Amino acid sequence: MTEPPRLTPADWQQGPRYGGLYTFLRAPASRDLEVADVAVVGLPFDSGSVHRSGARYGPRAIRNASAFLLPHPYEPSRALPPLFQSLRIVDYGDLPLDPNYIAYALDQVADHLAPVFARGVLPVCLGGDHSMTLGVLRACHRHDQRPLSLLLIDAHPEYWEPPSPERPYNHGSWLRNAVAEGLVDPGRCVVIGLRGSNFLAIVDKVRAVGITVITADEVAQEGVAHALALAREVVREPLYISLDMDSVDPAYAPAVGVPEVGGLTSREALALVRGLRGLPVVGFDVMEATPPYDQGDHRHPGRQPGV
Repeated sequence: MTEPPRLTPADWQQGPRYGGLYTFLRAPASRDLEVADVAVVGLPFDSGSVHRSGARYGPRAIRNASAFLLPHPYEPSRALPPLFQSLRIVDYGDLPLDPNYIAYALDQVADHLAPVFARGVLPVCLGGDHSMTLGVLRACHRHDQRPLSLLLIDAHPEYWEPPSPERPYNHGSWLRNAVAEGLVDPGRCVVIGLRGSNFLAIVDKVRAVGITVITADEVAQEGVAHALALAREVVREPLYISLDMDSVDPAYAPAVGVPEVGGLTSREALALVRGLRGLPVVGFDVMEATPPYDQGDHRHPGRQPGV
């Protein structure tokens, strides 16, 4: 069988980085899953947030920021950069999510991502508030009925009991829902970066269901390598990875929905992600980027005056 033509990123020397169609790393915009190994998918939704709003602008801001990470081809051959040599990456665009009804938005995420998983394409989802991860996990479960192993890098355990049966969803309860629905095996779940007073109120319940907890203080004291070694002992195939931007200390990442002092440094966060190489990952997301609170971008359309 002939392999479909390989789509390639736009040549950075044929126009300014700030021009043209804004896709992640200038990857080609496409919904043709036959030409993709990885699909970058935006989840512009923040009605599940119980604190700061604005994460609906996260996918746009992440794509914009990726212009600074533009993978340059090697000269003089001008071959594709290594990332695009090994993987066929497309920007799938944003999913059309209802901004007002969280249960419906979760169904939309699951419906739109189900064919991505079925095709064997790895989704990299850009949030959006963290409630949308539940929809991604539901889509994965439609394809593979096995409970997922989960690696969560987060300041919060995301295991709060919902306020009522009539309001079962928010960005702090999605992991509890995922365990209850059989989507995630808590015994194969690791949470790295926890801290803050609200974490102390629930940590015993989190550990009681079998979830492995590695606090931000433990990472600082024992090192990233220690955290990675513990995580690798727990996680198994199939593995989903979720990175909440509030895992990083607000000194480095202030533009998040629920900032918590005492978090990971940017260097530690990068080392954690890079240290996951080789794990059996079936999906990945970056959630809770909230650009209205980014002190470095005063022109963002979602920025709130005076913030």
